[in-house]
Amino acid sequence: MYAITCLLLKHEKAFIFSALTQFLEEKKTQMTLETSKVIGGVGAILMLIGVFPAINYLGILELIGVIMVLIGLHGVGEHFHEPNIFKNALLSVVALIVGVVAAVAIALTVVLTNITNFIYQLYPGWNGDWASLSGLTPDTSQFTSGNFDVTSLYPLVIGVLAVLAIIWIFAIISMFFARRSLNQVKDKSNVGLFGTAGLLLLIGAVLIIAFAIGLILMWIGALLLAIAFFQLKHTEPIPPAAAAYPPPPQTTV
Repeated sequence: MYAITCLLLKHEKAFIFSALTQFLEEKKTQMTLETSKVIGGVGAILMLIGVFPAINYLGILELIGVIMVLIGLHGVGEHFHEPNIFKNALLSVVALIVGVVAAVAIALTVVLTNITNFIYQLYPGWNGDWASLSGLTPDTSQFTSGNFDVTSLYPLVIGVLAVLAIIWIFAIISMFFARRSLNQVKDKSNVGLFGTAGLLLLIGAVLIIAFAIGLILMWIGALLLAIAFFQLKHTEPIPPAAAAYPPPPQTTV
């Protein structure tokens, strides 16, 4: 009788321990998703308000927002066992960074050099010190007398167009990967706003050449992204498919 009682207590302890472990794992998963959706949602909100210069200094709010959205998507991807969610989001950010770096490089090497030549023609007495421009008076007589070299503006215009083209192309590439990531979140979470947000971000990037329309669409896309994050609900993640192994060969005697 004593042995049976000990055996029952042993099995009961094992059952309680197993149930407690499973409960803690479920809570950990739930907390991970809750944390990820809050981080991602707040990040999207920072991206929203980051477009207002009065409260955004040097784009810091937008940068923090992008990083928080990236962290949120990483957590969501881990919850749903879909690493491509984070990979595509990371590719989107990398493409954006590459585009900005390339645009700044061209702006510094081409645009800045040619705008300096233009300023020398407009302010003949300029000594190259940018701070001294405020005290100089432009010589507009060159425009009326025909002495102004219009061809000096061509490299400047080409440089500006090149910068805009690079920003446009890399914005489209970036939003393409962002949409792919958000579509995967939509498929896993059944929150359709993720797909809508990704589509608006991509269309906005394509229409960014129509300055107002493109930026408005991207702003609306960021708004829907914030709402989509907060609509995420805890669902049991689908475990990754186990690898199938062929049956062992049968030998006949």
